[in-house]
Amino acid sequence: MFTTRPELAGTHGMVASTHWLASAAGMAILEDGGNAFDAAVAAGFVLQVVEPHLNGPGGEVPAVFQAAGQSQPRVLCGQGVAPAGATIEHYRDLGLELVPGSGLLAATVPGAWDGWLILLRDYGTKRLRDVLDRAIGYARDGFPIVPRIPDTIDAVAELFKEHWPSSASLWLPDGRSPAAGSRFRNPALADTFERLLAEAENAGSDREAQIEAARRAWYQGFVAAEIDSFARDAFLDDSGRPHAGVLTGQDMATWQASFEDALTVDIGSWTLVKCGAWTQGPVLAQQLRLLDGFKDRLSYIDGVPTAETIHIAIECAKLAFADREAWYGDDPDVPLAALLSEEYAVNRRALVTEHASFELRPGSPNGQPPRLPAFAVPYFVPAEEISGALGEPTVGNSGVVRGDTVHIDVVDAVGNMISATPSGGWLQSSPTIPSLGFCLGTRAQMFTLEHHFASSLRPGRRPRITLSPSMALRDGVPQLAFGTPGGDQQDQWQLCFWLAHIGAGLNMQEAIDAPTWHSGAFPSSFFPRYWQPGELVVESRIGDAAITELRERGHLVTDAGPWTLGRMSAVSRDPADGMLRAAANPRGMQGYAVGR
Repeated sequence: MFTTRPELAGTHGMVASTHWLASAAGMAILEDGGNAFDAAVAAGFVLQVVEPHLNGPGGEVPAVFQAAGQSQPRVLCGQGVAPAGATIEHYRDLGLELVPGSGLLAATVPGAWDGWLILLRDYGTKRLRDVLDRAIGYARDGFPIVPRIPDTIDAVAELFKEHWPSSASLWLPDGRSPAAGSRFRNPALADTFERLLAEAENAGSDREAQIEAARRAWYQGFVAAEIDSFARDAFLDDSGRPHAGVLTGQDMATWQASFEDALTVDIGSWTLVKCGAWTQGPVLAQQLRLLDGFKDRLSYIDGVPTAETIHIAIECAKLAFADREAWYGDDPDVPLAALLSEEYAVNRRALVTEHASFELRPGSPNGQPPRLPAFAVPYFVPAEEISGALGEPTVGNSGVVRGDTVHIDVVDAVGNMISATPSGGWLQSSPTIPSLGFCLGTRAQMFTLEHHFASSLRPGRRPRITLSPSMALRDGVPQLAFGTPGGDQQDQWQLCFWLAHIGAGLNMQEAIDAPTWHSGAFPSSFFPRYWQPGELVVESRIGDAAITELRERGHLVTDAGPWTLGRMSAVSRDPADGMLRAAANPRGMQGYAVGR
């Protein structure tokens, strides 16, 4: 099978991410004696600088990982919660039926800083300066602008100029967006990082004491104070009206990132590792459970999935994502065991026919009748507006974002492994806080402004996010870490990778390069929560005959072009001989794997 690049192999360490500079930063840490967790933190901070349209310091980071010698995989929860003032009644009193997708009302507590720092503290070996220096250098001295950054800025330029002047000042120097390939600097962000580092090192020479001081400086110190002050001002958001935020310094001071048990689901000889139902992660396990009953009908020919494979996979995805909409959220009562049971999968599997479904059909785990939010009604989008290319955000002049993110996978020689999907705080999310050089995230748009759902807005609750890093174990040993940006598509593109790599036996690079597909036949997690029944977006490399067959089965097929869908990366380790491997997405010519 043709591949765009080789699957890398080595014995020292592997880093794969959505940007070559982040991968290089992570590898530099490994070469300097750091472990996989040190490398992931360094890469994560670099991504905040060099992919500001996809993540930033005001965002969040979930990760799944397992340390060498650790008996169970863990989850890093760097996802902040809804502020104390974020009640359904407050938003309804403002005349809102949905949380806006941009502006200050959608801000949760920024979680990425604390997430990365507790990972560094408890599982890393390096000092904060070691993992932050490269990000500071790129912010201070400049980094090359990838083409999607000016494209994003251009889409919101009028919003910046007319309503978000601090964003215009940073991202529209001289009144226009920076040119692709030009060198861009963010000195305010460099100052913020350097001040945090100074406060850390003022705490003395002890590594952990420095990390704790940096955490306090963010959540109880100058960063929290600046955010509290800025959030009191009103700015235009997706509602078409200006609103002030509800996030306060007190909200930040009373929150901290945490570790929790990972969700593990046995799939054949593998164990899939995901975050819990406060993310969409369990839908990958649900899809694989459903597909287990169709495994004799799933196939690839010369690295290309058959129309039969795509049809069955999409129909199973629709069922799993309908359950996400009805049941998932940050709530201990989510019936996750029932949703992932074989008995439930058997009953749901019977709904898959030879024709495309146009219904949103959540199931009844444990006999409980499903409920759907009011926005879960079909909205037919013109084909030319369907977002496919690269899974990048769709940005409108109002700041509307169907979000995207970044991804990092790292493995080291001793077997430490991590998959992380940082996101949020996009440059187009909300106005730039000028004294800090970054903006707040908008993850609260994923809450429901209706009571009695696991995803209902409630102070102290995590939004049901799309971010969905993955690992896979064999005999309890981590062998594979993988993931992709792409909002609601993340666990669909990861399914494509799984079917190609685990199912069809392609190596990781071949599986990433194989033609990909996804559906939007369920409510989007992003404002304004639209969905299109029957939608199927495919890469044209599946072939004209397959596209014709899928249309004959009733799917509303959009040909997104040959190389457009997904931004997967992956690393692996063979415990038998210690061989490490890595692969990354060629689409967009930005993601790279490095290692030796």
